[in-house]
Amino acid sequence: MLSPESTATVRATLPAVGAAIGEITRLFYARMFADHPELERNLFNRGNQAAGTQQQALAGAIAGYATLLVQQSEPATGPLLARIAHRHASLGITRDQYRVVHTYLFAAIAEVLGEAVTPEVAAAWDEVYWLMAGELIALEGRLYQEAGVAEGEVWQQAEVLDRRQESRDSVSFTLRPTESAATGFRPGQYLGVAVVLPDGARQIRQYSLSAAPGPGTWRITVKRVHGPAAAGPDGEVSGWLHANLRTGDKVTVSRPFGDLTLEDGDGPLLLASAGIGVTPMAGMLDHLARTGSTRRVIAVHGDRSPADHAHAAELADRIAALPAAELHRWYQEPGTGPGAGHSGQVDLAGLDLPDGLTAYLCGPLPFMRAARTELLRRGVPAAAIRYEVFGPDLWLASA
Repeated sequence: MLSPESTATVRATLPAVGAAIGEITRLFYARMFADHPELERNLFNRGNQAAGTQQQALAGAIAGYATLLVQQSEPATGPLLARIAHRHASLGITRDQYRVVHTYLFAAIAEVLGEAVTPEVAAAWDEVYWLMAGELIALEGRLYQEAGVAEGEVWQQAEVLDRRQESRDSVSFTLRPTESAATGFRPGQYLGVAVVLPDGARQIRQYSLSAAPGPGTWRITVKRVHGPAAAGPDGEVSGWLHANLRTGDKVTVSRPFGDLTLEDGDGPLLLASAGIGVTPMAGMLDHLARTGSTRRVIAVHGDRSPADHAHAAELADRIAALPAAELHRWYQEPGTGPGAGHSGQVDLAGLDLPDGLTAYLCGPLPFMRAARTELLRRGVPAAAIRYEVFGPDLWLASA
């Protein structure tokens, strides 16, 4: 817990720090990358940096954590930090890197806020940082231990056993890791995938495991980024994988991580997705079908068109194999015939939602915000609504 003295100081200065945190994080990244260009090229996502989303996510996390510390006597920081810790573990982050971040972050705070950063203010925010870092280091340490690896040593080679086109812009890769005896994971988790790009930079992205564990195999599904983002560094890794990775090739992957996981039990489920957010739901449905689950399952998906819906036929098959499951689809450009779905955006208002529902959401942030709002309106408790953000978590940053 934050000390009483620091709590008072942080509470008093939180509005000023919160107002300047965007400028602080931008300066922080610029200075850190200038001195440590290897971090930008080999660890951080260049696309997110160029778009400014990584800076927004960091600002939201710091402000959100500090707010919890000063507003609650026993702050519930676990949900906020768990998602960050899993992402860090999939990147192989180590405790030494927190010291590097501290150096440049506090230099940026001092420069942006100037004389407002008195010794008392600096000490209070230093305490906030190391409380947050300490919790993350502990969480990440447990994740590494559960994965059976030393701190940061998450990487291994995997062979591509199969490549399959899953939609107009999505391809799945079935992988056999070198340590094939340890291929178990919890439905909903993801792999980090590291590739060396033509300019020599090593970039890492996370891709959901889109099928239940096979005999010594994993499957990921990768959507190729098109449109305005393709003009910049966004889409670098997905484009490389689509263009270069073939059956028989090797690729560097992490152990599985991720905190949006299907919990055991017999309660009813809502699996709601949009776009490539279908991938963790595909893994969950595959697991439910393979294990003969009798749970009531309501699967909901929205997409641009049936041709853009990855794993569409597979999802229908999994739903058909479950005795108490139903599938609802919405398409902005609907087709005709079986499986055409509804026209327009996903609408949960007309669905029959049973009591005791646990909801899992994955897709673009506006979709998840709208779905969560509707679920809360329908009486689903906030604690029963879980989500996964692909890329930087901007939920807090844009709240």
